[in-house]
Amino acid sequence: MTCADSGRRWLILADDLTGAADCAIAFGRRGLGAAVTWGAAAGLDARDLAVLAYDADSRGLSAAAAAQRHADLLGRWLEPDRLLFKKIDSTLRGQPAAETAATMAVLAARTGSAFGICAPAFPATGRTTAGGRVRVDGRPLEEAEVWRRDHTYASADLGAVLADAGIRSETVPLAAVRGSGLAADLARIAAAGPAVAVCDAETDADLDRIAAAGLSVAPAPFFIGSAGLAHALAALRAEPASAPSPLAPSPLAPSRFGSLIVVGSLAAASRAATRRLAGQDGVTHLPVTPETLLGAGADRAAFAAHVAAILEAGGDALVEITAAGAPDLTLGPRLARSLAEALDPVAARIGAVAATGGETAAALLARFGVDGIRLVDEIEPGVSLGLTLGRLAVPVATKAGAFGDADSLIRIRARLRAARIEGRLS
Repeated sequence: MTCADSGRRWLILADDLTGAADCAIAFGRRGLGAAVTWGAAAGLDARDLAVLAYDADSRGLSAAAAAQRHADLLGRWLEPDRLLFKKIDSTLRGQPAAETAATMAVLAARTGSAFGICAPAFPATGRTTAGGRVRVDGRPLEEAEVWRRDHTYASADLGAVLADAGIRSETVPLAAVRGSGLAADLARIAAAGPAVAVCDAETDADLDRIAAAGLSVAPAPFFIGSAGLAHALAALRAEPASAPSPLAPSPLAPSRFGSLIVVGSLAAASRAATRRLAGQDGVTHLPVTPETLLGAGADRAAFAAHVAAILEAGGDALVEITAAGAPDLTLGPRLARSLAEALDPVAARIGAVAATGGETAAALLARFGVDGIRLVDEIEPGVSLGLTLGRLAVPVATKAGAFGDADSLIRIRARLRAARIEGRLS
């Protein structure tokens, strides 16, 4: 069996839910059984899955805590026959360096080998890598809105970021990525001991080259990146006779209830999409303030009752967490949990659900008794579609907050509406 053949089974370990989903659906939309899960994953049998994506929910943790959580989860979920994809945020939010260092320590202890191939580019969403540095829409990441709002490191220089966590790395420039010796370059870096090869990429074709060359390295490396690299790897998968078959579609009854669409991300892209969706017929826009969510009084109950009435009548409820002035990012986890608590009584009236922002999506679904998502399709880059697993079984779409254009939520709403009315996801 070649290294590429062994790629039929994957573990994707991500720091948030939307990232786990948009990487796993890269494989799922090509016919492999793929699901994302979190927590105890009580309702999921990983043995039936060619691709298991796990949300470590570590983006808001300290470096030490994120590293420890990754080490623990790898001990639980990384089986010998699974290749590992360490999903990181394409704009370096969270603790990707500490998590990568912990991953390398686990792999070295298990196999004596710890070689990672890092390519965080996601060209379909404007993320590229040049000179070992992340760029957004052609400009340095440090100039982007997402960096100004939330960043962990002093710069977007991937070599420096990894070095701070004690990781040896070497940048593979674009000329080498596009040259004939890429596989040999990767093998040379791997042969020198534990390291990460940081690969430049500006196009999907660059990622295709990186994936193909990476899968030729022996022993098998692990991959570090976002959904762009996941799509490149998924496109190269082999079809051994023993490969697990895709999960059979679960029955989905048509629903008379409306869709719950929740916007928890502060990203400008999500806010612009919210304004566009709010103007659509059949959509009721429900801004909710942190004060309402964090209070336990009549206002929160009235808000939930209003949402329930809209869904009961078959309308779509667009819930947006608002904030006046500069937002307090430390409130994010509390707001996500409080919104989930407030909407818990509404769960039985939901025909479909969409959420932007991994933290918001994870809190909401967990509160509704959902412990996984069986992934079915990709609505657009960075937006996955699936069926919730657990107490609630409804169509679900998840989207990273900074992805998409002003019409993204309109397209998501249309796809969910068709799914819940027709009773089918494909």
